[in-house]
Amino acid sequence: MSLVGAIHLQRAYYHCPHCHGGWVPWDDMSRLSAEALTLAAREVVCLAGVLSSFAEAATSSLPKLSGPRVAESTVERATEAAGQDVGDRLAAGQTFGPRRAWNWHKDAEGKTCAYVSLDATGVRQQGPGGAQAEGRMVTVAMVYNPVPEEATRRARAEVRAPRFDVRYLAGLDGITALGEPLRHQAAQVGLDRAERWIALSDGGAGLEHWLRTYFGRVEAVILDFYHATEYLAELGRALHPSDEVARQAWLETWCHRLKHHGGAAVLEELRVLKVRGRAAREALAEVVRYFTNQRHRMDYPSYVAKGWAIGSGPVESACNTVIGQRMKGAGMRWSEHGAAEVSHVRALFKSGDGQWNTYWHPAA
Repeated sequence: MSLVGAIHLQRAYYHCPHCHGGWVPWDDMSRLSAEALTLAAREVVCLAGVLSSFAEAATSSLPKLSGPRVAESTVERATEAAGQDVGDRLAAGQTFGPRRAWNWHKDAEGKTCAYVSLDATGVRQQGPGGAQAEGRMVTVAMVYNPVPEEATRRARAEVRAPRFDVRYLAGLDGITALGEPLRHQAAQVGLDRAERWIALSDGGAGLEHWLRTYFGRVEAVILDFYHATEYLAELGRALHPSDEVARQAWLETWCHRLKHHGGAAVLEELRVLKVRGRAAREALAEVVRYFTNQRHRMDYPSYVAKGWAIGSGPVESACNTVIGQRMKGAGMRWSEHGAAEVSHVRALFKSGDGQWNTYWHPAA
């Protein structure tokens, strides 16, 4: 099957009487897939499988947009095969395309800054016989070059889009499996040329350790500001359970303190805060526990003064755009194999620098 439809071919098949194996050299030379797709057709079929459900790709997208007429199972096999190949090659330390250093943006002190982050998002699983199984977490990691707020405002005034460079990796095998592959991605885009490395994450167990282990030059592993404010919001709800106006005013006051005075100062205020009622006392104890564990990552006045990002919005958005938009459709449940392979190829597709094209056409 090619982009212009089916092509009937005759070619030599070779059989070994000793090992009883057989092969068709022409297929290897022309890069035909196991699904009898030409390279161009395989890319298009895989692209359709990456963008929407396998069934929709086979019945709607491909027939309308291109020549191949293939079954849903063919779309599934081609997409998952590409994902497995991508995952295997990344795990082996490969990158796609030549090294090209990004033009890292500068902070308020004139230092170039590179960012790394990671998060996880749940994907529904399907067990034996089509039964629903316990969900699995897909980890999304990224190295990126966010545009500073001042540059963003300046670009908007000049009516031009600021450049946001990003590389994504995703997988089902936990954070450790993404450590070395992300280091290779970072090296390819010139992370070593950035004067400062900055990491962002929520307070999940092991995330700070992972970031410091694989990116030892990070100056700070910043706790996502908005994740910290969620704990304050829970306390506000306990203090003002039936007064929305008072609750919002309380939260705004404490968020302002957190941003302009930092986590250590807010923690000291929380420790002497007088509250009434069991629910409020429990909520306060939880906030104090969390701030005590994370205060070394909550020096927000210093981060803001240097012009650093303090929100992990990019990686949270990545969980949605890389994984959620494709793998969390209504009624979707995935096998472990399918979830792993599709997450690899989705991350490739969503990464910048023409990663998709470079993977499919390395000599172009």
